[in-house]
Amino acid sequence: MNTSQPTAAVLLIGDEILSGRTKDKNLGFLADYLTALGIDLKEARVVSDAEEEIAAAVNALRSRYTYVFTTGGIGPTHDDITADAVAKAFGVAIDHDPKAVDILLAYFKEIGREPNEARLRMARIPVGATLIDNPVSKAPGFQMGNVFVMAGVPKIMNAMMEDVATRLTKGVPMQSRTIEFRGGEGDVAKPLGEIQKAYPAVVIGSYPFQAADGFATNLVLRSRDEAVLEQAFAAVKAMADELVTAGKARGWS
Repeated sequence: MNTSQPTAAVLLIGDEILSGRTKDKNLGFLADYLTALGIDLKEARVVSDAEEEIAAAVNALRSRYTYVFTTGGIGPTHDDITADAVAKAFGVAIDHDPKAVDILLAYFKEIGREPNEARLRMARIPVGATLIDNPVSKAPGFQMGNVFVMAGVPKIMNAMMEDVATRLTKGVPMQSRTIEFRGGEGDVAKPLGEIQKAYPAVVIGSYPFQAADGFATNLVLRSRDEAVLEQAFAAVKAMADELVTAGKARGWS
């Protein structure tokens, strides 16, 4: 793993995501959140509620990236098996965590809910893990090594990240600049590629869309070196001006 600039992967867990029953909102949130912290999100996977598949994905990702964030599968039902799968991935036992049990019992008493066996499944934590605070529904997530295991419900997962963020090594955030080029992507491709070669420290992306007056392309430049970013941005603006003058674009902004 490269620890000089922290990297991350997201593992989305659940048959309901793969079937289309649930439309995932967690990946976008995590991408924005980690970008703001200067942590590069490098990979995202979706796996079914199968213990072997979850464990294999956790092991593959945790060995490759600085951090792994999982969402889903830590509730009270039979198919909530993420905690068991993570324990299997790390080769440790799993049991009811006393602190997690106390948190849940106090919460159930507060809301008048029976602390039955199914609900107390949410207190089963791999041995050696550290709890992640859940200010919404109290059932904790947990951290095992560089893996952060969180709820699948977006509101709960978002709240858990406030605790998780305090444990992360932050990197240098990416800076970005965008030009809306009112012309076809094919016309901008070659000169944009030449600018990319000239500025390897800048990541340049081209994202076409249909504007009211025809084809258009958002040109997005990203870099941690602000001075180099501004140089590349100036080059892209000059290129856009040349294409407008040549009649190959309607303008840019």
